[in-house]
Amino acid sequence: MADEGKTSTYGFDHVGLSVRDLAGSRQLFCDCLGWHIVGERPDYPAAFVSDGYGVLTLWQVESPDRTIEFNRRANVGLHHLAVAVVDRTGIDALYQRVSNWPGVIVEFSPQLSDAGPKIHFMVREPSGVRIEFTFDPRRENQRKGAMRQFGRPPHDDKEDRL
Repeated sequence: MADEGKTSTYGFDHVGLSVRDLAGSRQLFCDCLGWHIVGERPDYPAAFVSDGYGVLTLWQVESPDRTIEFNRRANVGLHHLAVAVVDRTGIDALYQRVSNWPGVIVEFSPQLSDAGPKIHFMVREPSGVRIEFTFDPRRENQRKGAMRQFGRPPHDDKEDRL
């Protein structure tokens, strides 16, 4: 057992999402958000996409026309995926781009999360997965510093992430 107060883990390796529309979901992450494809499995089919900090596995469901919409209040499973944005300008620009993307449904526009200071907005991507985009001014300098230090996201090597 791990020592009390110490973790035995080191972040997330990846998150796997089952999607109804693999092409539409991949286009949102890559064409709209600027992520990169770091791998594919056409036989499954699946696409592995990354922003350089994390990897999402997008798995095409077997029968897209027979999917059951996720109900966050009734089903066990992924409630939503939260993605961090570096600064306020970024979250506002991202909202404009994402909210106008084909197949995206906006649940709410940028607003304070609870009493703040975090700002967030929530959408459903083309396959219906809920994605929250967040900006936390308390972490802005830390995130900008990491981007300056690395000149790129710290985990941008394809071989390291698959």
